[in-house]
Amino acid sequence: MSLPVFPATPTDTGITRQVLSHSPEIMVVSFRFESGAQGRLHSHPHVQSTYVARGRFRFFRDGVPYELKAGDSLVIPGNTEHGCQCLEAGELIDCFTPRRDDFL
Repeated sequence: MSLPVFPATPTDTGITRQVLSHSPEIMVVSFRFESGAQGRLHSHPHVQSTYVARGRFRFFRDGVPYELKAGDSLVIPGNTEHGCQCLEAGELIDCFTPRRDDFL
C-alpha cells in the first residue's frame, strides 16, 4: 500500500512544513528552518511535542525560553503561547494531537 506524499509548503520566511503522516488522532510534521527564521508566537488547542532532528533553536513557551539542540524535545500543552527562533539551520519533527486539519 502506498501512502500519500505531502509536498513541502513554505509557511513563512525561511520555513517549510511537510506533513509526514496523520490520522484523526495524531499528526507528524517536519518543519525545516533556515538560520535566523522565526516561528511566530501563537497558540492552538492541540497538544504538541517537538523533537529537534538537527540544528539549534530557542523556544518560548508561555514566555519562558528554552534552548534546544539536536536530540532534545519539548512538549507544549494545548492553548499555550509558543514560538521559536532558529539559531542554527535545522529540522523539527512535531507531533500534534489531535490532527491539525488546517495543515491538510
